[in-house]
Amino acid sequence: MSIKIAAALGFIATILAANYVTTRYGMVPVGFGLVATAGTYFAGLAFVLRDMVHDSLDRTSDRVARSLRRRGVSWSPGRMEDDIVFAAMVALIAIGAGLSFVISAPAIAVASAVAFGLSELADFMVYAPLRNRGYILAASASNLVGAAVDTVLFLTIAGFPLQRAFLGQIVGKLAVTLVVVVLVAAVRCIRRPVTA
Repeated sequence: MSIKIAAALGFIATILAANYVTTRYGMVPVGFGLVATAGTYFAGLAFVLRDMVHDSLDRTSDRVARSLRRRGVSWSPGRMEDDIVFAAMVALIAIGAGLSFVISAPAIAVASAVAFGLSELADFMVYAPLRNRGYILAASASNLVGAAVDTVLFLTIAGFPLQRAFLGQIVGKLAVTLVVVVLVAAVRCIRRPVTA
């Protein structure tokens, strides 16, 4: 299975897991006297997987954009590739949201779809321009922005207490992001060829 497919399936799976455990368990302690929805850690993992999907789709979007341009379809230079990646991410979110209605409460599924969709837009606006300056910077900055947007929207729409859970949600999501970003950076460093 390719990394692209694994990351996409993992992204959808984390959306489903986040919505399922939030429906089943509601609010849970996350340490430091803070609480968050039970799906917070899965949502944090979803942000990192989302960035992996972005990276894996870059080459595919280049090929699709070249093919469309050969057929006479075009729009702003450099934007077509970004728009193709964004459309693919929205499709994955829609699949996750649709499946969430089967395994979670309707209010959770709706809140998740809106929050993931709009946080994807915020994340993409930060991740895409920063990606050329390094994965760690791009993933950390975009996940911080995405986590804040996702948290406010999800808690508000799903009916959870925003003031009580906001900080716990952010801490939980960013803790997962930090662990995964460090692991990805370490693997990339180990895989880098040694030159004499």
